Amino acid sequence: MNEEPLARVGDTYLYWDEVKAAIGENLTRQDSAIVVSNYINKWATKQIFLEKAKINLPDEKITEFELLVSRYRTDLYTRAYKEALVNRAEDTIISDAELNRFYEGEKENFKLKEKIIQLRFIQLPVQFLNKKEVTESLRRFNEDDKRFLDSIGVQFKKLNFNDSIWISASRVLEEIPPLTIDNQDRYLKKSQFFELEDSLGVYLTKVKDVLQVNEVAPLSYIEPTIRQVLLNRRKLQYIRKLETEIIDEATKENEFEVYDKQE
Repeated sequence: MNEEPLARVGDTYLYWDEVKAAIGENLTRQDSAIVVSNYINKWATKQIFLEKAKINLPDEKITEFELLVSRYRTDLYTRAYKEALVNRAEDTIISDAELNRFYEGEKENFKLKEKIIQLRFIQLPVQFLNKKEVTESLRRFNEDDKRFLDSIGVQFKKLNFNDSIWISASRVLEEIPPLTIDNQDRYLKKSQFFELEDSLGVYLTKVKDVLQVNEVAPLSYIEPTIRQVLLNRRKLQYIRKLETEIIDEATKENEFEVYDKQE
């Protein structure tokens, strides 16, 4: 390295490339100098302790640590290389057939830990003038109602018209503050329509369906989880195949052999 070192402890040198990442872009020259000085002092402290540890620790402890460092270095390199190979070759497409097959086979393992709800709702300003027509349209929700609600949606404080999506009860309570843990069972019922109000607005809600704790989660709700499980399984299978192929290739190329133990 041609660059002049910033500091030295024994035979170990600190260079600018190692320090510059610690300096923010918007620091003044004075602040930068302080940051560099602190970095150098911390680096030196670690290096001095390291040197003294090598001298004063028992040989068996040093041997143990060197073995751990060697294993960690090996794991770091091999893990990074495997990840690079997997990322290059990995097929991330999971078909609907795969999702359904896995879901049907593992259904009993997908019990809900929280109530989930399908609903549509609107939060109106407290003094909204056309509340009655909006309420009727949200309850009825035919094609004309959808077009009407879409056309005036900019006047709503919040809205959700996609009642095919399952939402956790905790998320619903966040979106509709007058709903609480204590009163949710009164309002969050299948086919229920309710109106609640607080200082922030009026909440009009039509519940389409509800699934309770310990019921089987619908596929649409847990699809991201299943997709990740299947991708992880595929990744592990590929890595096992890769490990076998690497051993076989190294053996054929005479790069790897196991010696018979001499009795």
